[in-house]
Amino acid sequence: MNKSKLSIAFLAAMCGLKPALAAPVLLAIGTLNASGGDLSAATAAPLENGAAGNLLGGIGSGLAWAGGNTFIATPDRGPNATNWNAALDNTTSYISRFQTLQLGLVKNNSGTGLGWTMTPTLSATTLMYSATPLAYAAGAAPALNSADRYYFSGRSDNFDPTQSSTNPNNARLDPEGVRVSKDGKSIFVSDEYGPYVYQIDRATGQRIRSYALPANLAVTKLSAQGDTEISGNTVGRVANKGMEGLAITPDGKTLVGIMQAPLEQDAAKNARIVTIDIATGATREYAYMLTSGSGVSEIVALNDHQFLVDERDGKGLGDGSKAAVKQIFKIDLTGAQDVTALSGDLSAKAVAKSLVLDVVAVLGANGITPAQVPAKIEGLAFGADVVDNGVLLHTLYVANDNDFVRSSAGDNKFYVFGISDADLSKVGATYTAQQFGADVPEPASIALVFAGLGMLTVRVRRQR
Repeated sequence: MNKSKLSIAFLAAMCGLKPALAAPVLLAIGTLNASGGDLSAATAAPLENGAAGNLLGGIGSGLAWAGGNTFIATPDRGPNATNWNAALDNTTSYISRFQTLQLGLVKNNSGTGLGWTMTPTLSATTLMYSATPLAYAAGAAPALNSADRYYFSGRSDNFDPTQSSTNPNNARLDPEGVRVSKDGKSIFVSDEYGPYVYQIDRATGQRIRSYALPANLAVTKLSAQGDTEISGNTVGRVANKGMEGLAITPDGKTLVGIMQAPLEQDAAKNARIVTIDIATGATREYAYMLTSGSGVSEIVALNDHQFLVDERDGKGLGDGSKAAVKQIFKIDLTGAQDVTALSGDLSAKAVAKSLVLDVVAVLGANGITPAQVPAKIEGLAFGADVVDNGVLLHTLYVANDNDFVRSSAGDNKFYVFGISDADLSKVGATYTAQQFGADVPEPASIALVFAGLGMLTVRVRRQR
């Protein structure tokens, strides 16, 4: 047990906290004000489809805790809901970026509404780039490019047609998963175009490492049109359904990515999980069996071998329909078989799964109808623990991707659920919080250190 968790557990015991009821609860809902764009004024010029280049949206594609009340969010490849060029799937030169948010919870003592409140604020926008040249289509390179900054963008034709889709020199990037490194100085981003997994400097946005993913995830016949790419390949990821989710183990040593849908060579319902040793780059693959949803949107670590997986349909707000499946399952990689060399039907090799949270049901119990539940529930991140009504809860932040279309998909929202150890024990799971940076002594420990120094000083004086 880490120091921070030990302290909270100790305080909980001292305060006589009640044992938690085994049912995740909705603590708060926050809405990000999207007026005025994001904080990258340099990208404000209109895109090819007329949308502002700094349009704020899509933030729930990926969500990561960075400690305290700070979170990192990744919008995906940008606004492409407006028809302007079907040959490019209406994608634009929107520069890939990540947003830094403050998502602090405050206890609601008003007696009405949910038990906690949250007002999300945007504190920084950081553009992602390579220090070395990237492959762009003619006329598609971002105007902000310079001799040492080559920005990634959402344009689907920004690739080298002579290489496979995982070529790290391609400029196209569709960020979907994000996690923060243990030292807090960089982030890891997974995408759907490659798929790629990049390490990005958090302060500057520069790519500092590209991880080599297994060859069986790549496609060799690339196209700016997703449907054409799908029809032209029999092996590799399906277009727009690449590495949708990314986790990092609490010790900061392993990345765990998950594909949104089965690979071309695999049977229906068989999605793949890919583990990456951060230090060595070594990878393994495991099978995940879709049961209720049509795809997977996210994965987040409970500990070094257990994870939560967001399985969903595409129904709800933004689709003009009623949400049915937004379910979060617990899986365990302990003893799972490496399926890297296998293909076809992987069902018998799939990791076991148990339902932890039915988002539609819990939101429904709080007056949110299925038609109001966002179609694209995609971001998951644990935050700081809280005590609610005498119960210690782990906070799970759930975010939506509104595809930059507020008019039909609504605002970017953040739903915060409280999950107790009793909830997790029902499915045989435990939780370990991610640690950032060097261990900092608890206040009580600091007091003991100073007390010890004081006694040492007195002893030295007496000896003199």
